[in-house]
Amino acid sequence: MPSIFTRIVHGEIPSHRVWEDDNHYAFLDINPVTRGHTLVVPKHEVDYIFDMEPEAYAELWKAARTVAAALKTATGCNRVITIVEGYEVPHAHIHLIPTNQVRDWRQPAGTLDPAEVDELLASIRAAF
Repeated sequence: MPSIFTRIVHGEIPSHRVWEDDNHYAFLDINPVTRGHTLVVPKHEVDYIFDMEPEAYAELWKAARTVAAALKTATGCNRVITIVEGYEVPHAHIHLIPTNQVRDWRQPAGTLDPAEVDELLASIRAAF
């Protein structure tokens, strides 16, 4: 059965797409820790990030770096932290969390404010 992220990549479940290329898809987290919290996933479903082929693994991190740079520009944060958990969804993914301070990243800041989503997406996309 396809993961929820595979279904998002294929457009079966709506998402707020931030960026994509032929092999990766980045979208806003629906329960963000901070404004701009984004997930970067490979389009080819692999359960465990360390099971990825070395080239695909390296390309995923390059994609994350590309998105992180845009997030930093768009949000004005000091850093974009990365988190790879590995259990909540059986599909390799990297959390990118814009931040200006140390905080407990496991506590979501809330849900996406629909009124801000379009403005946030436009700002991030323009940063590419």
